[in-house]
Amino acid sequence: MRINYNVSAMITNNNLANNDNALSKALQRLSSGLKINSAKDNPAGLAMAKRMNAQLEGLSMANQNASDGVSIIETADGAMSEISEMLQRMNELAVKAANGVESDGDREIIQEEVKQLTEEINRVAEATEFNGQRLLNGEFSFKGYIDSTLNSAHLDIKVASYSSDVATKPYEIDGLQIDKDALTGEYKVYPTTGKTVAEALEEGGFPKGATASVKDDLLTIKAGNGFEMTLDLTRCGLEDAKNLPFEIQNLKINAEGIGAMRLQVGANEGQVLEINIPKISLREMGLETVKVKDKNGEEIWTLDVSTEDTATEAIDRIEGAIRFVSSVRGQLGAYQNRLESTINSLDVTSENMTAAYSRIMDVDMAEEMTNYTTAQVMTQAATSMLAQANERPSQVLQLLQ
Repeated sequence: MRINYNVSAMITNNNLANNDNALSKALQRLSSGLKINSAKDNPAGLAMAKRMNAQLEGLSMANQNASDGVSIIETADGAMSEISEMLQRMNELAVKAANGVESDGDREIIQEEVKQLTEEINRVAEATEFNGQRLLNGEFSFKGYIDSTLNSAHLDIKVASYSSDVATKPYEIDGLQIDKDALTGEYKVYPTTGKTVAEALEEGGFPKGATASVKDDLLTIKAGNGFEMTLDLTRCGLEDAKNLPFEIQNLKINAEGIGAMRLQVGANEGQVLEINIPKISLREMGLETVKVKDKNGEEIWTLDVSTEDTATEAIDRIEGAIRFVSSVRGQLGAYQNRLESTINSLDVTSENMTAAYSRIMDVDMAEEMTNYTTAQVMTQAATSMLAQANERPSQVLQLLQ
């Protein structure tokens, strides 16, 4: 028997320490509900769980962003609904003014109501806001920039739809002349290079078979694949656009979707949805046909229904305006449906990722309670055995008697 080194007590003490550590760990897990409380518990699992947690927080905020996008679309659609109602009323007035029974005095009264309606359309378009940002003034519409040998200015571009390979390259317009047909009074676009308009546009990067037309100083280029681009010639700094014939040369356009409202609808970089809200105005709808004075004496654009002929023309213009507004509302409705689907997808993804995160981080209470009970019994047993081991050296005294 040895008394200097009580090996039995040392072994028992080590086992007691291990059992006590297991008991402390079980108590920590049971009190926190977490399987991983520090990096030493599961380094790889902790790193994975923290990445998942960042994703979960990002998904929650992306869900909120998408909900905000739905609110924005509902706000814009509500305003355009009122504009549609005003256009319907203007159509009724134009039809009435085009009737030969109406006198000039009657048409003056009709013209006044049309003027008030056009002013209200402009006011609604300018005043519709969400979180301090105006929605219908073209700020969130596709934009581009021009670089011409004639000038250098900013140019608004309306793009109906296009494929990504069409949208990411610059366009050029070279050698196009705008003139008015002497018989019909319609604007015509002619190439100055001896080629057809489609060939000239295709050389400038536009889709094959593109056509060009002019109305109210707006040059519209369309193609069969849904591509549409409208250039406001007067806003390009080309003030002499009304002086026909007018020739366009060396006009370069860079259209990359600049200006669309970008919603972050995912937890990672690049998971965005761009919402294009076209500009809503009399000019965009083709309703600027005559200038009148408002109550302050300032000249404003309105729709002319003061004569039978202009009222007849106004009926066609209003029909086009109704189609334009309806098209924009349909586009926004499609965006809203997509956002609602995005919200549902985010909810499902968040649910599944939360379950995965829980499997890594959360403790199984029943299993851990079993471990706790085992560690508690083993700790009590080790404590008792340590007491017995410490008594063994005292048996040496019996040999000394």
